Parts: sequence; C-alpha cells; structure tokens
Amino acid sequence: MMKAQIPAAEDATPVTPAKPRKARSRFWRYTRYLVVFALFTAGVWVPIIGYLKSVPPTYTSQASLILPGAGVSASVNLDSIGQASSYASSAFASHSVSPTETYKRLLAADRTRSYAAARMDIPVAAFARPRVELVDQTGLINIELKAGSPEEARAQAEALLATFFAELDRLRSDDLEVREQSAVAAIEEYRNSVMATRESVTRLQGETGFLSDDQFAAQVTENDIRRAEVAALQAKLQDRTAFVAALEAALGMSAAQAARALDLAADEEYMALKKDASEKAALRAEAASKYGAQHPQMIAATSTYSQAAEAALIKAVAITGLAPAQAQRLNLSQEGDRTALMSDLLRGEAERAGLAAQYEVLNARYEAERQRLETASLAAAQLKDMQRDFQVAEAVFASAIARAQSSKVDVFASYPLVQVLENPTLADKPSSPRKKLAIVAGGAATFMILIALGLGWVRRGIIRWLTTPGNTAAVAPQAEGASA
Repeated sequence: MMKAQIPAAEDATPVTPAKPRKARSRFWRYTRYLVVFALFTAGVWVPIIGYLKSVPPTYTSQASLILPGAGVSASVNLDSIGQASSYASSAFASHSVSPTETYKRLLAADRTRSYAAARMDIPVAAFARPRVELVDQTGLINIELKAGSPEEARAQAEALLATFFAELDRLRSDDLEVREQSAVAAIEEYRNSVMATRESVTRLQGETGFLSDDQFAAQVTENDIRRAEVAALQAKLQDRTAFVAALEAALGMSAAQAARALDLAADEEYMALKKDASEKAALRAEAASKYGAQHPQMIAATSTYSQAAEAALIKAVAITGLAPAQAQRLNLSQEGDRTALMSDLLRGEAERAGLAAQYEVLNARYEAERQRLETASLAAAQLKDMQRDFQVAEAVFASAIARAQSSKVDVFASYPLVQVLENPTLADKPSSPRKKLAIVAGGAATFMILIALGLGWVRRGIIRWLTTPGNTAAVAPQAEGASA
C-alpha cells in the first residue's frame, strides 16, 4: 500500500500572512446586530402578543360515555303454550359493526347539533362542534365542547348529551315499531293457519264423533276389555254346557224332562198313585212267582197293576202335558238321589241358558264395536294428525305473540345500552389561548435567535483560526490518514 508522501517543512513555500482588514466602526457593528435582533424578535413576539391579545378565551367541557360489554338474555317457558326468549347481544359481539363508531357519528351529526342548538334556543352556528374521541380496547367515548364561558360550555355539552339520548330513544322506538309491524304480519299469518286447522279438526270431529284421539284410544281399550269378557264368558258357557251334558247322560233325560219329572215328584196325588202302582207291581210279581200266566190270581194281579199304572200315567200326562209315551219314560226315584241330580241338571241348564244369552248379547256388541272401530281407525288417525298440526300451529302462534311482546322489552337489541360515565365538567381555566405555552415558545425562538447572532458575531475568529498555516498543517495529516 502506497503511503502518501508528505513534503518536508523546509521545502514548503512560506505563506504570506493576510493583511488585516481595515477596522470598521464597532458602533456600526453593534447597531447592525441590534437591528437584526430587534427585527427577528419582533417577528416572533408580535404574532404571539397579537394572538394572546386578540383571541378570546375558550373554555372546554368534557364528558364521557361508556357501553357495557355484557349481554342479557331471558327465557320464559309456558306449559302447553310455547316458549318466549329475549336476548340482547353484547355491544361488541360483532366484529363488523362497532357501536362506538355509530354513536360517534351520531354525536357529531349535524342533526344532533341542530336539535341541541334548538334545545338551547341558540343559532346552530353558535353551537360548537363536538370533538369525539374513542379510547382503544374500551367502550369509552370522550366528548369535548368549547365555548366562551365555562357555564356555556357545560350547558352545550349537557344539551348535546340530552339530544343524543333523545335521538337514541327515537331510533329505538322506530326500530321496535318496524319489528312490531313485521311481527304483526307474521302473527296474522299464524292466526289464519291456526283457524284453518281448527276448522278442519272441528269438521272431522263432527264426521267421526270423536272429540280427540284419546277418546278413540279409550274406546279401543274398552272394546279390548269387552273382548276379554267375551272370552271369559265363553269359557264359563262351555263349562256349564259340559256339566249339563254330563248330567243328561247320567240321568238319561234332558233338562226339560227332568223339569217335568220334578213336577211329578212334587205332586202328592201322583206320588200316591205311583206308590199304589208300585205295590200292585209287587203283588203281580209275587203272583207270577207262584202261578202261571193264565192263573186267575195272576190275571187279577196283572189287571190291578195295569189299572193303577194307567191311573198314574193319566195323572202324569195331566200334570206334565206330555204325550203318554213321553210321560211313561219319566223315571222317578223314591230315594231322592235322582231328584237331587235332576235339580242340579235344571240349575246347570238355567245357568247355561243365562250364560248363553249373555254371551250372545256381549259378543254381538263386541263384533259391532270392532267393526265400527276398524272403519273409524283411518278417520281417527287423520284426526290425530290434524290435532297435532293444530297444536303445533297453536304453539307457533303463541310463541310468536310471546316473542313479539318480549321484543318490546328488548329495546337495546339494535342500539346497545350507553351510560354517562362522566357528566359534563365545568372548566376552571380556559383551554385556549395557552399563555404559558405561547411564552415558552417565544422564549425558545428568542434563544435560538441569540445563538444564531452569537455564531455570526464570532465567525471571523473561527475562520481566521481555521486559515492559520500552523493549524492547517496540523489538520492536513489527520485528513490524509482518514482518507487512506
């Protein structure tokens, strides 16, 4: 690396010192700096003093609003009617819509300002434009209004807030009115649906005779019970029928014959004739054991028995009303056992006849009811469907009414709740003009002017020092080394 060759001091050409300039008058120099200082200082302080003297004092009233961040919900269940729910979302639940921005625009709207001015009976031009600021990550809204006096500033801020809340109430009322109109139209449609379904249900009830599906189900259940009764009655009838058949087989006579036999057994004259015939039969048997068939005593005993038996038969025919051949077949026991069996036969036949009649009537009723229910089952199912549709339509109708009524309470659905966090303040000092700030600014400007004039005053000495050969030679090596 090539190093820069520095010439020797003895080879340097001597620098001829500059001749001193002609001395100027110090008075002229002082005068010139004083004039410049006065001009610049005047350029700074004259506007400041004019601003402080000409601008009237302005007072600022501050107020703060806040939007609660939590939502409110309520639900009411009405048994057999429906459900009504009311839910007010949080003011910050939506990321696409900011209620604070909406309220900021409403506060700064010309309409709000005009109404607030009208509230104070002052021209709109005399009402200050509010300054609205939003605090990030909060629901705070800061409001500032400026006026010529503290009282006027606070009065305008209060009028602005009152107008703002009045406008909010009006907007909420309009929103509720519009929603109520749409709800009324929907409710009317629901009502027409309920009325149409009710008319269909009433017409079907008149056609089928069923007031409800429960009535049809109750009749089906009742007929099922009747079917069980018919089955039980049939079993009893079969038991009695078998009992009567067994007794008839054992007695060798029917129940009707047993009844006639008991009638004979209850007649004393017939029993006497029967007894006499039995005695004559015993005498004939004794004669038959001793004599031949043609013996006179045998013939007499046979004739006596025949007369007694014929008399008993005639009496039996007279009592029973049967033919002689049927009356002759009746067999009565003097010991009483057959009489008891015949009594059981008659009793069993009476029970069987009663059960048969009861079974016939009950079974006929069951079959008729079964056929009727089978025919009406389709209509009952249709009635059930229509009643279910009616209940659904009625529940929807009742729920729509309940929602329409509950929506009147939910006034903060579209425009969230906003509260006054800080009432308008009364300023104790003007916010402008700021005298201290103006004086500090003027003093700083004056100080900068003094620094500039001071540099101008000493500039010759600095230039002379920099142009001195010794100082230049000392500075040059440093500059070359830095460039290398």
